[in-house]
Amino acid sequence: MNHVSLPYDPYNIIITGVGGQGNVMASRVVGNMLSRQGLQVTIGETFGASQRGGSVMSHLRISTGSSWSPQIPKGRCHLVISLEPTEAMRVLASYGNPTVKVLCNTRPVHAIGVISGDQQYPPLEDIKSWVSELSEACWFLEATAKAMELGNPILGNIMMIGAAAGIGVLPLARQDFEAVISEAMPADKLALNLTAYDLGAQMIGDGNKEVG
Repeated sequence: MNHVSLPYDPYNIIITGVGGQGNVMASRVVGNMLSRQGLQVTIGETFGASQRGGSVMSHLRISTGSSWSPQIPKGRCHLVISLEPTEAMRVLASYGNPTVKVLCNTRPVHAIGVISGDQQYPPLEDIKSWVSELSEACWFLEATAKAMELGNPILGNIMMIGAAAGIGVLPLARQDFEAVISEAMPADKLALNLTAYDLGAQMIGDGNKEVG
């Protein structure tokens, strides 16, 4: 096994979204990919009313040789992968810091309060501005829209994994993704998931970055 280094040890990732977006599955895939590089991965999860579109947040703590508690301390997240825009703001409010990086899917999922008219969903441009101010660097990706072009909106979570690989801060290798997803899914779905992963990485290369 090749020795791999991390920008911070432990390197703290939060993958966040709402129920039904597949962020628990995404956290498992990322964790397994990093484990294949010989890294220690600890995962902790918190669930809101996930069946009703509530918040779902996974904490991943990555280390070259130590086990850490599954909860990331407040203000100590290094990378936020958000499948829903307002969830990125929610995480940054508690776990953000001047060096945090953010990958954010731009497709909103409206809570019951917004649907009923009791609450207002903030404009996407305002969310982008706030996230930019609260992070060192951020990328806004139309992952759900691209996933729908592939025929399944939940593939947005796979695109966000590809995007995480694309920013180059962690040893997330395509061959490890292929190996992990092959163990988790039927063979006939492998090609579609690889396409989604590659599209996510490509979106980073196409330039979606905003520096805070």
